[in-house]
Amino acid sequence: MNRRRFLVGASAAGVALATGARAATEGLMTAADVHPSGYPTVEAVRWIGKRLEELTGGRLRIRVYYAGQLGREGDTVDLTRFGALDITRVNFASLNNPFPLTRLFALPYVFDSVDHMRRVVDGEAGKIVLKGFEQRDVMGLAIYDAGSRSFYNVRRAIREPKDLHGLKVRVPPSDIFLEMVTALGAEPTPLPFGEVYSALQTHLIDGAENNWRSFQSSRHYEVARFISHSEHSYSPEALLMSRRTFDALAPQDRELVLSTARESVAHMRELWDKMEAEARETVLAAGVNFNEIDRGAFHRAAAPVLEKYTSRSDLKQLYELVRAAA
Repeated sequence: MNRRRFLVGASAAGVALATGARAATEGLMTAADVHPSGYPTVEAVRWIGKRLEELTGGRLRIRVYYAGQLGREGDTVDLTRFGALDITRVNFASLNNPFPLTRLFALPYVFDSVDHMRRVVDGEAGKIVLKGFEQRDVMGLAIYDAGSRSFYNVRRAIREPKDLHGLKVRVPPSDIFLEMVTALGAEPTPLPFGEVYSALQTHLIDGAENNWRSFQSSRHYEVARFISHSEHSYSPEALLMSRRTFDALAPQDRELVLSTARESVAHMRELWDKMEAEARETVLAAGVNFNEIDRGAFHRAAAPVLEKYTSRSDLKQLYELVRAAA
């Protein structure tokens, strides 16, 4: 962790630590998200808080800090593991290195569609991944949607992998995304999500990849005027709770938290489907250039990355469950 991240984390801990320490006695829990207010994951966690407040007569509550107020995704994961933060929402891509089981869901073209991804995360594979978080001091509460990720850039339309050659593309801190973007011919550039807009503006990077809602809500479309419908990843989101906070709750409150988090998935998906369609409409109405890609060429270029990870012993069983749900 560099000095800047340390200072951000220390500041965030100062805000959140008291909450984590007193969660069991006062019932006020702190949640973090890098996305802005109104984003489906932010609103889903707010929904959990309201539902818990209703069910407990105000005894359990959640205060949501959005737009990265408590730090980057990596910072909030660390704070949650240490018990300084109660709840955080993080994309699987940012969890690939510390939580290896999450790698499968971030792999290129491992899912055929959003419906396929939802069947997988709702099934046995999703339960295995959520259970796996417990080995690293956090509880996996739910898996949320993050749509399909596509490439966007400031230079040109991307129709084949060769069109990515020479472009610097921002990626999240994940070995899989580094390897995938390299396999497709671009130069991967790890960068915090909050720094992407200025990096596109100053041409520190040429492009990035993300879902429609993130592309729109971050205003990246104001700078990156080309989006290519690659749908190379459906990397979902994890809602995590500090194991310290969870263990400090009364048994009946633990079950309430788990059940309410599970219920929030349907609410989040309803919001997601609506907002994703609106985001796409907004982006295209703003004159962003949109194009389809040669899917066969992209699949072939990314295949070595998919094969490398799905042949590993720790991911092979999960991959079989993924394909069985196709």
